[in-house]
Amino acid sequence: MYDIKPFPIPVVADLGPGTQSEDDTLDYITMPQGMETFHTPVLPEPEDIARHAGAVQVLHQVLAALRQVAEGAAPRIETTRVTLAGLALDDLTLINQVLGEGEVSAQVLAGDGRPVLQIQESVFAGVWRVIESQSDGSVRDWIEVGAVPAVLRQTAKLDASQTLAADMPVPPDVMNAPSVLVELEDQRRTWQPGQIAHVVNLSLLPLTPMDIAYLDHRLGTGRVLILSRGYGNCRITNCCVPHTWRVVYYNSQDTVILNSVEVTDMPEVACAAPEDLCDSVERLHEVLQWVNQA
Repeated sequence: MYDIKPFPIPVVADLGPGTQSEDDTLDYITMPQGMETFHTPVLPEPEDIARHAGAVQVLHQVLAALRQVAEGAAPRIETTRVTLAGLALDDLTLINQVLGEGEVSAQVLAGDGRPVLQIQESVFAGVWRVIESQSDGSVRDWIEVGAVPAVLRQTAKLDASQTLAADMPVPPDVMNAPSVLVELEDQRRTWQPGQIAHVVNLSLLPLTPMDIAYLDHRLGTGRVLILSRGYGNCRITNCCVPHTWRVVYYNSQDTVILNSVEVTDMPEVACAAPEDLCDSVERLHEVLQWVNQA
């Protein structure tokens, strides 16, 4: 039925070890080696925790906020704050010990590059410590519960409303950046809340260093900086155009393995997923049950 053509490569009968000569070994990019996983915080005895009524009350408020957000209609957007104002130093130390440090941290910078907001996710995904530096040197400290602190979205939206510098002429060495900018602008025009992120993988495109520099100039760099540590590191910065983020992944040797631009309200890698929020409810509930034994 079929016109079988001659096999163009001779069939080798002996394929055992040592029968084939090898050229230079393949040099693969070193992939990330470690992964951040959940570690139960090292807690003092429940009797010691129970003596800190202020800390226990805050933890119960955090658990209630977690349930509210996890069971809400929009867990990716809704957030709830739990204030730490007036809490005794011992209570605050205990809360820090219980919450620990998770894999995502963030900063919001002032116009001069000085951090005005320091954000750290706890070991309970979706539970964030937020510290705001005031102009008079004082600080405001609170816990925010949700997929990602609302101030990060708010700052990115404010940065996108600023007027960028006048467009510069396309330098002669820039080849493919203009077409990427057209694609991103088209995606921004049609973007709707809740839409899946549109990702442009710059690592797979034939872009020169001048192309990347031109993209950076046209998109601008905002004041939000997010670092996610899972396999290696992921550095996220907002652009000065709406719904646009630079997302760069590094391996454990700090070598760039993926350079991308995302059109979205917030990159997925920075957010606690709905299932993570539900998992945090269970884990924090177990901790408070243990405390309630005292």
